[in-house]
Amino acid sequence: MPSAVRSLSGFFAAIHWPVSMANISAIHSVGVSLVTYLRNAYPQALRTAHPCDFRLISTGELANDDDLGTTLTFFLHRITVNEHLRTRGRLREHAEETAPLAVDLHYLMTVWANSALAEQTILGWAMRELHLHPVLDASALSPEASWSQSDAVQIIPAELSNEDIMRIWDAITPSFRISVSYIARVVRIDPDTLPDARPVVASRFALTDREARP
Repeated sequence: MPSAVRSLSGFFAAIHWPVSMANISAIHSVGVSLVTYLRNAYPQALRTAHPCDFRLISTGELANDDDLGTTLTFFLHRITVNEHLRTRGRLREHAEETAPLAVDLHYLMTVWANSALAEQTILGWAMRELHLHPVLDASALSPEASWSQSDAVQIIPAELSNEDIMRIWDAITPSFRISVSYIARVVRIDPDTLPDARPVVASRFALTDREARP
């Protein structure tokens, strides 16, 4: 193995990798957990002044163009493999140490309301809430993904250019609504099964008779 590859392999091996038990429901679980957290945190004063629903919404639901009333939605518009962890499993020397798939989830948080006051108040509150509480730990993550106690997902603001924003809204039916973009990282998805041991490599040996040396 070239020295540069060995050095890079050692670097990634030294990165702290929390024990993860998340299954293929992890992606959906993060969105559900975000919605549930904000719904439960929504203060009574705002519930009275601006009753609001909280929903994780799909592209198909947006295409229906139904009246959502006053609603805050999270729309998952993109999934990317985490650029810092995507090669870690390939650089490991031991095949049995299978690394989980590490992905980043890109969301648009949007408020649907019929008044500027409700729209901007709810959106401002939600942005402040995620600024003050930017981590979903095991206690806040929904259980269907079988998260471990050490799992945590960071929710960080993401910058989208005007071109990217227009491209997203042009691709779906509803008219443009003011939105804020966030990235949830790092979401780790484990393989269904892990090998118990390193695979056995069979070798064949042949014995030949040789003349005795003097």
